[in-house]
Amino acid sequence: MEQANLGIGTRLQHMQFGPGVIVGIRYASYLVAFINLGIKEIDKTDDKLEEIIPENVTEEIETHSEVERSLLKILRLWGGVIETIPLGDKWIGGSLLLQPADKNLKPKEIPVEDFFHKIVLLRDRLRVLEQNINSNKKISDEDKVNLQQYITRCYGSLTTFNVLFKQKEHWFVGEKGSKED
Repeated sequence: MEQANLGIGTRLQHMQFGPGVIVGIRYASYLVAFINLGIKEIDKTDDKLEEIIPENVTEEIETHSEVERSLLKILRLWGGVIETIPLGDKWIGGSLLLQPADKNLKPKEIPVEDFFHKIVLLRDRLRVLEQNINSNKKISDEDKVNLQQYITRCYGSLTTFNVLFKQKEHWFVGEKGSKED
């Protein structure tokens, strides 16, 4: 990597370890929190490291509390801390009943809260996928647009579940985002 001094909170992509964020700085290395591997010490000159979104550059060695604040910021940025999305009041305590066409088979009952949680996780993972596509330097702009269109169509397919959300601002929006569902 060409730039030797990046700040805490800088989002990075490492060819071997994947996406990460700088949580600490040492004289010749960065402490990087990788999504799948945890915190690793990476040399500042590592050529497998690419800057995605820079943060303020600092020359200081970070203290424990500063690292903790940075880590919380990272978790929010990368989806480690999931935003609490409220379920519509009328669905609280409800259940979904999946009844097979064959009446000899048992139906499956699922609490609406569990189903809703899975829908919210799916939405959050689609958002992370979007971010990873948009920040990837190896994918051409044309390919990014094509992949983004597929994600938009996925959102459109999920608009059926908007009825579960308490607040409209959390709804899925597809290609016809201005249309009321």
